[in-house]
Amino acid sequence: MNAQNKPIPSPETQATLDCLHQAVTKALARKQSLGQYAIVWSDNGPVAVGTDAPIELVSPKKAPLNF
Repeated sequence: MNAQNKPIPSPETQATLDCLHQAVTKALARKQSLGQYAIVWSDNGPVAVGTDAPIELVSPKKAPLNF
């Protein structure tokens, strides 16, 4: 989808997205201030970020995850 065809969210949807963005930003900032690592999604899958992240979780796996 290109930028010209991007749908504009309703005010209620935008308020929800803003609230979720604020909550995630606050949670990640708190984890960082406590010295904890966080799991985030990268191009190929989940990755651990932070100074104490386990080495095996730092780089995303090249193969897709099987659940």
